[in-house]
Amino acid sequence: MTSVTDDDRRAFGARIAGLRAERGMTQKQFAAEIGRTPSWLSQVERGVQPVNRLDVLRLLGDALGVSVQDLRPDAPQGSEARAQDPAPNDLDQARLLISGHPALDVVLATEGPGETPDLADLSSDVDSIWRSAHGDRFAELSAELGRSLPRLERATRTAAAKDRPEVYALLARAYHALSAAFVRQNEADAAWVAADRSISAAERSGRALDVFAGIFRLAHAFVRLKRYDQAEHAARSAANVLRRHTDDPERVTEEALSLLGALHLVLALVYARSEDRSGARKEVECARRIARQLASDRNDFDLEFGPTNVEIQAVSVAVDLGDAGEAVHIGEALDASHLSAERQARLAMDLGRAHAQLRHGGEALRWFLRAEELSPEMVQSHVAARAAVRDLMLVAGRSAPVELKRLAERTDAMA
Repeated sequence: MTSVTDDDRRAFGARIAGLRAERGMTQKQFAAEIGRTPSWLSQVERGVQPVNRLDVLRLLGDALGVSVQDLRPDAPQGSEARAQDPAPNDLDQARLLISGHPALDVVLATEGPGETPDLADLSSDVDSIWRSAHGDRFAELSAELGRSLPRLERATRTAAAKDRPEVYALLARAYHALSAAFVRQNEADAAWVAADRSISAAERSGRALDVFAGIFRLAHAFVRLKRYDQAEHAARSAANVLRRHTDDPERVTEEALSLLGALHLVLALVYARSEDRSGARKEVECARRIARQLASDRNDFDLEFGPTNVEIQAVSVAVDLGDAGEAVHIGEALDASHLSAERQARLAMDLGRAHAQLRHGGEALRWFLRAEELSPEMVQSHVAARAAVRDLMLVAGRSAPVELKRLAERTDAMA
């Protein structure tokens, strides 16, 4: 695209402001819709902040219902535009795994079942998949799923009847991992599909609690889609049933309690994102009571539920509610070193967000760099984290430290 003058920026900003006003949206509402901060949008509309990246122009155009060329006539089209597209996501290949039927060759097979699957080998594969998921190593995860998921899908159709429940349980776990990864990469539509498949596989396995684990993943997909009513319905209905189950002393298990606590944490997130302060705090307290009942950090259904993870989620909820001081108070007292890299990175990222809200630029940068060290993909894909980095850049202006500028470049938070 051609260079942009001050007059061009002002005209572009006025165009954005006019289209937004036509939709009857405030700056705060529109900024939330596109995953940016109100201060960033304000600077764009005043012609202070240039918008040159094609993906940001597309984001604005899609949200306003106009083409990129309507916003910027000099924007590239066709092959030129494709050449400027960002690099493919590490999970792009994994999306293909849930596109269409997973085992068509078996559907058309005229012979009986093929080779007997090695359950120990499949189980080892799924354990490896979850290690990659907990480590936020999405390229490895995608490759592992590419090898293992088709084998699991075929095995559910070719294994001996006595082995099929175990294969379905492994398949459900694999789809749980895929759904969790899609959520963290902001691929919520794919996360929904993967979670739905996990629920179906779990029910066929005969392991009832695995169904509830799938609903946990489904609720997180709805949160990322900003379908808070659906997220609340899924998590609340599951929590209500589990509560009745765990109230029976003869049926309660630690695994069921872990699931119940995790579902309360999903509800806390739903209410925090919906700006329901009392509801969010109530759900965090419910999760805390269950964590105290368990008394230790666990990893049932790969949820990492326990006292430490509850407090990590409490930090996230506090940041979402704008209670940055509380988030810092809770988070900086936590030792999460025994949890996965993904959980540690989440805590560091939310502490970065909290310090950014408090305008503690140096501390915010320190925590964001720590989160990036643990999980580069998380910081790069998390909308709120990138918005916080962008805000730090806007506040710092020309005096932004080199490390902050480099972080903003790595996370695409410059525009």
